[in-house]
Amino acid sequence: MAEPAGKTGLAAVPRGVWALGFVSMFMDISSEMIHSLLPVFLVANLGASVALVGLIEGVAEATASITKIFSGWLSDRLGKRKLLAIVGYGLGALTKPVFPLAMTPFAVFGARFADRVGNGIRGDPRDALVADITPPAIRGAAFGLRQSLDTVGAFIGPLVAVALMVALSGDIRGVFAWAVVPAVIAVLLLVFGVEEPAASRTGDPVRPPIKWASIRTFGTPFWGVVALGVVFTMARFSEAFLVLRASDAGLHATLIPLVLVVMNIVYALVSAPAGSLSDRVDRRLLLALSI
Repeated sequence: MAEPAGKTGLAAVPRGVWALGFVSMFMDISSEMIHSLLPVFLVANLGASVALVGLIEGVAEATASITKIFSGWLSDRLGKRKLLAIVGYGLGALTKPVFPLAMTPFAVFGARFADRVGNGIRGDPRDALVADITPPAIRGAAFGLRQSLDTVGAFIGPLVAVALMVALSGDIRGVFAWAVVPAVIAVLLLVFGVEEPAASRTGDPVRPPIKWASIRTFGTPFWGVVALGVVFTMARFSEAFLVLRASDAGLHATLIPLVLVVMNIVYALVSAPAGSLSDRVDRRLLLALSI
């Protein structure tokens, strides 16, 4: 989808990429309204242990990562990137009503598991759509824009959660119920606001099945990046523990989501400029600087 000549930077980014960015933003608003309060809800309302919170978060994130392995391949084989994205975002939206209705930690576990399956399904097809829609010269800017809007949603969500906690007198279930609204908006925006390019709809029916033998064809640079990712992921801990630590330190439940706001504001301010910069300088240099 070509944009009018003469535009540069974010102004040149196709409308479809903006739409996908807002899809990500609304879904993240919904998710963060829930996730910014979920650890406290699990421990204080449902009687879960901190270890169980860690187990739920660990399984959820592992599920998303494993699902992504197959969703990208399936997207290329079927050429149905938008359909797979709709399935992924739709599954995420369907899980949202479970949280305000949950009476046990295991209900939350099931909802988190299904939500992360949806996250894994939609991630690669969505990013492939961004690449299909965007001219190669500005793909860095396009991906940076989408990620920035995603992160904008990640800090708007906790702010909305704080406002609703005040308005609803600390009713966490009420906040979770309101989180359904932006999730539905995200799915509707994807269905009606994003047009899949004809070229990506053809698919690659001859693409071979995923085989372990194919792993040997990946080069050393690929495995170097994977190794870095593994090391940094092992050093990372879930934001759920930040939320619980803030609660233990005496921060009122109404204000706890602000912990995630500060973290996500910094991320949002950096991601779009970094994406644009990656179109002009060596991406390996940017990766090294970030590490």
